[in-house]
Amino acid sequence: MGYLDFSEKELVLRALHGDQMAYRALYQIHEKAIRGRISGYFKWKADVDDVVSESFQKAFANLGSFDIEREFRPWLHTIATRTALDHLSRIKREDEKKEGILLKASEGTDDGQDPLTDVSPEEEIINDENHQRLMAFIEELSPRYKDVMIKYMIEELEYEEIAKVLGLELNTVRTRIRRGKQQLAEMMLRGEIE
Repeated sequence: MGYLDFSEKELVLRALHGDQMAYRALYQIHEKAIRGRISGYFKWKADVDDVVSESFQKAFANLGSFDIEREFRPWLHTIATRTALDHLSRIKREDEKKEGILLKASEGTDDGQDPLTDVSPEEEIINDENHQRLMAFIEELSPRYKDVMIKYMIEELEYEEIAKVLGLELNTVRTRIRRGKQQLAEMMLRGEIE
């Protein structure tokens, strides 16, 4: 009898006791349905992949709070829907920020100068300091995440491009970027680099 033959309830119980194969079976059973549920929200497959991955991570991290007498699928679908909506909000905020920059660039200034290049010396120093600070944090990342984060945050490459350039699997790139972001956030909160 394989893991996929167990009932959902039994798989959840096994997962709660740390059985990695039970986690894998739950993922295999539900991944396609979760992907189908959220794929209509996004234009890019990379966003769908990110949300699917994040949804399962959240579900598995919070499995201890799941009521074992209820069905797992609706609970997981609720997590996936909320994760998708959060992801959409982040995308919208990023798009609005980009649109604001483009709008400023298209408006120009009275003297015909491009406002993006018309930066005060103080702003230039601050931007340079922020860039140097970010680079210092990235340099402190473990080697596993440093190359990926440089390609992602500094060179602004897409996940697929990073995978190709570094010869990594796409899921590996996603995982390393997510974990790299977590490490950076923790370092910045602790203020390890000054």
